[in-house]
Amino acid sequence: MEPSAPKFQRIAFDRFELDLRSGELRKNGHRVRLQSQPFRLLALMLERHGEVVTREEVCRELWHADTFVDFDHSLGTAINKIREALGDSADHPQFVETLPRRGYRFIGEIAAQAQPPVPAEPSHRDTRPRWLAIAAAFLAILVCTLAVGFAYRWSWPRQASAPVTAHPFTALPGLEISPAFSPDGSRIAFAWNGDPESGSKGFDLYVKAIGSETLLRLTQHPSDWISPAWSPDGTQVAFHRIAGADTGVYVVPALGGPERKLRSTRIPFGISAPIRWSPDGKWIAFVDLLPPADSPRLHLLSLETLESKQISHVESCLAEGMPAFAHSGKQLAYLCLLKRQDNEAGIYSIAASGGPPMLVTRFMTGWGWPMGIVWTANDKKLILSRPQIGDDFELDEVTLAYGSLRKLSFGQGATSPAISDKGDKLAYTLSFHHDDIWRKDLLHPEAVAVKLIYSTHDQNGPQYSPDGKHIAFSSNRGGTWEIWMSDADGTHLVLMSDAKSSEAGVPRWSPDSQKLAFDSRQSGHPEVYIVDISERMPRKVVTKLSDMSTPSWSRDGKWLYFQSRPADTPNGRIFRCPASGGEAVALSAESGSYAWESYDGETVYFANRENAATLDLVSLKRAGAQSVLRGMPAVDDQSNWTVVPGGIYFVPADAAKSLQYFDFNSKQVRQIFEAEKYFNNGLSVSPDGRWILYTQIDELNADIMLVDHFN
Repeated sequence: MEPSAPKFQRIAFDRFELDLRSGELRKNGHRVRLQSQPFRLLALMLERHGEVVTREEVCRELWHADTFVDFDHSLGTAINKIREALGDSADHPQFVETLPRRGYRFIGEIAAQAQPPVPAEPSHRDTRPRWLAIAAAFLAILVCTLAVGFAYRWSWPRQASAPVTAHPFTALPGLEISPAFSPDGSRIAFAWNGDPESGSKGFDLYVKAIGSETLLRLTQHPSDWISPAWSPDGTQVAFHRIAGADTGVYVVPALGGPERKLRSTRIPFGISAPIRWSPDGKWIAFVDLLPPADSPRLHLLSLETLESKQISHVESCLAEGMPAFAHSGKQLAYLCLLKRQDNEAGIYSIAASGGPPMLVTRFMTGWGWPMGIVWTANDKKLILSRPQIGDDFELDEVTLAYGSLRKLSFGQGATSPAISDKGDKLAYTLSFHHDDIWRKDLLHPEAVAVKLIYSTHDQNGPQYSPDGKHIAFSSNRGGTWEIWMSDADGTHLVLMSDAKSSEAGVPRWSPDSQKLAFDSRQSGHPEVYIVDISERMPRKVVTKLSDMSTPSWSRDGKWLYFQSRPADTPNGRIFRCPASGGEAVALSAESGSYAWESYDGETVYFANRENAATLDLVSLKRAGAQSVLRGMPAVDDQSNWTVVPGGIYFVPADAAKSLQYFDFNSKQVRQIFEAEKYFNNGLSVSPDGRWILYTQIDELNADIMLVDHFN
């Protein structure tokens, strides 16, 4: 079935005019670039002005023959391109309104519609033979049949070629991450933190040839993170090291030798550390933080002068990262975080010679930041590592000409993709971990810890109730992340959220131990819910802010503290609203998350970033600026600390297996105990001060996978 014939030749609305004859969209008489599929979708919505155009109708009208297209990705991309062309917003639409799970509706006011001319009645002077019309119809049917057959052929499993499979390139203990191919594709550089001979407690840089198990170690400086990139001539390997004061961009001979520091950087976490060496050998693309908001921005480092310059910045881009040079060297692609509250990201491409960045595509992510992009050999597509709901990743193929995304049949859980220069090999990192909740006796820290809450899935974020009778925690033991409650001994588990929550987490008890506040992405963006433990019916907390996460209660139970990321800010801030919902007021002027009120109700403490965070505070009694908690060391993660009456228990950034205590009065820090494995996501002390709950990563591994014959 062909798309319905247009009812009008031209449709005018606001300052725009859609010309169906020429296939053009104009604004104030000037042509606005809009690709074919988004144009047809906009025409369909305009012709159905004020009506809901369902997803099924769109698929039937516009995508009926493209059986090999990922419809969800293509539709989302088309809507995003329409909004970009019209200058529209998904949050506050003026033209295109989204109706979740139903479809879309054009809500703008149409000024004029020019109808097509009425077809003339057949004339007896028309001497064209009837067989010509029949032949034309037959030809049209033949073309459609061939098109459908072609689409069917490509949607049917191809039995002539073997399915794409990945096999381990490394199988070492510990974490092997950040693969990078040598220019000839025969070797891979990567970071590894598990060398048993040196007793390494961090990542160092290694090289291994494909088909060999011999390792060449290039660095002797265990670091929090390392991301490598080969020089085009294959003689050197550049790498971005995250290691406190030694953080920066380095270069080392590919066959071994002394390393040389090119530039210091301020990036405190590895997620934005990947670098790329330009094919002409003149530039290294890297990401660094820029004041005043400490937003990640993309830079180019000159190998000739060692001076750096920032690329042209797109105002709607809150954070930049994951650079990737095209094989031709003409383009540099990178990832951009567009809207924190909706987890909307985009891929931009900029000419290596300079100029404005161009949007390739927009897409939605799960919780987390996309973990890498790389160009295919012909520079016509990109491979994207995209986070999904449920703490997992997938590999998507992005076609630059259309901005469409197609999920690859392999690569579940893949991050940090890399492609050889010839395009025949693809490598990526595949990691897995398993978290359980443990309990330790603070009065007898020498006693063996007890695994209290565990399963074959993950559980984290434990919190004792103020009366000490229950424990709340989050777990995906039921398939999706939900909030659970147990007795204080870890028995009698009860589901507290609604079994439909998407990434429910961070439970916090009310002072009377009768309610739990938690955040959830059930609607597609983070919101805060409250559930009474006796009713088990969560209700949403409504404020003027649509983005709310990591809630906690005031000591009197009247207020909720939470993090919110307004659309025009790169980082979240701490807000407070009544526990029943209502007006929200910002408490922090700068970034903050995981707020805790002091036991005297006068101060709110919070982490100022996700990793290697220092703790800041604001006074609730005296108006004042956000300040640093003096004497308190940085914590390894924004969630790995908890406030007690006399101080703070925390996991320090420089010792991720150590539990320490900061005393408010003396400003002194003392060691409590050393865990067998890494802490992860959440600490809680029982009301009597005897027990501490913590999440431990009981299994953590990452291997580099290799796909041969990728083309």
